[in-house]
Amino acid sequence: MERESIETALLEQKVEFEERLGEDICPRPEELLVNLDSKLAQVVIGIRRSGKSTMCLNVIKKSGIKFAYANFDDERLMSDDPQDLNVILECLYKIYGDFKYLFLDEIQNVEAWHLFVNRLLRSGMHLLITGSNSKLLGGELATHLTGRYMQVELYPFSFSEYCGYRRISTAHGTTKEKGLLQAAFGEYMMDGGFPELLKENRKQVYINTLVTNILVNDIEKRYSIKYKAAFEQLAGHLLNNAPATINYKDLRQTFGLKSDHTAENYVSFCKNAYLICGLHKYSTKSKIRVRDEKAYAADVALMNNRADAFAGANLGWRLETIIYIELLRRYKNDGCDVYYYGETAGETDFVVCRGRTPLLLVQVSYDISSPKTLKREVNGLLLASAKTGCNEMILVTDHDETAIGKDGKNIRVVPAYAWLVDR
Repeated sequence: MERESIETALLEQKVEFEERLGEDICPRPEELLVNLDSKLAQVVIGIRRSGKSTMCLNVIKKSGIKFAYANFDDERLMSDDPQDLNVILECLYKIYGDFKYLFLDEIQNVEAWHLFVNRLLRSGMHLLITGSNSKLLGGELATHLTGRYMQVELYPFSFSEYCGYRRISTAHGTTKEKGLLQAAFGEYMMDGGFPELLKENRKQVYINTLVTNILVNDIEKRYSIKYKAAFEQLAGHLLNNAPATINYKDLRQTFGLKSDHTAENYVSFCKNAYLICGLHKYSTKSKIRVRDEKAYAADVALMNNRADAFAGANLGWRLETIIYIELLRRYKNDGCDVYYYGETAGETDFVVCRGRTPLLLVQVSYDISSPKTLKREVNGLLLASAKTGCNEMILVTDHDETAIGKDGKNIRVVPAYAWLVDR
């Protein structure tokens, strides 16, 4: 890369950076997890267009700290030559003067980025980093930075953030408030939480472009995918059928892949890029937790706003997906894990654990008006409670709100629109 081109790109980025700092930005709870004074790199990762850069801008804005900025999602800064990173650093000092805080946006687009980051950390630089691939920003950081980083995962807008962005009240005490919030939740179940999508009328075009960018740029190029058509069909299949149990043998046969291992790799690539989120089975045996897994879309917009998705309303699946991603938001960054519980006698959708200790059992059912459905969902919770020793249970529905007592245990039945905003 030519130095003049690099400097021009960084100057233009500085103007955009300063303009965006003046914008009114929707706050995200994950901002509180970022510690700018830490000597560890602060790494914010998640699916493309989930708002990572915007959240970091709000952190910087609230801090009042002088930051330098480089956005590597810019073809002028992409390079295979590690020496170009040093040129970029020189240009940043020329543009910003002396600085101790640096925001590196989408850093995984540059070869040998981890060596560059490691050198900056050794020099005492405070780093705020974003990226869209958990393997690159997880595995490589762990390998090359020897634990000198703190990771924050960011997902698209939660329902609460969706309401905040659209200036919708989250109060639900009166009949009117409940009705208005339920209407908003109905829209959220269809639209999902990608911030930019909320402004777009042509939602399918936006999601198609987003998914294509993830598949082609974040996965196929990065991992040198050989069977691109089969891989893209597999990824679409996972999104079309989410949530569903992953069967690598079936995937291999359906898409004509070379081996089960290839199918497993393709699924892992989708998870690394946050296109899908895996959910492992609850068990005290490690081999069972690793082997049995379900796949969920990272946002409900990915389930139907795509060409050839052929998706119906699927309200139960959509609600289950929304609740799972919300559990990840609330618990994963706090060091907890989420599983599902299942056996022949019954199942529970989600088990939240801190280490080996189950904290919460969550069952999701859109409509429990049928006595048969209600009995199945309640019995699944009670079974999981008996087997895990966890007595904190909730049943999330579309609109029902009550309490159920059975076998000396209590189950809270809560409407999703209320549970999602009562964080």
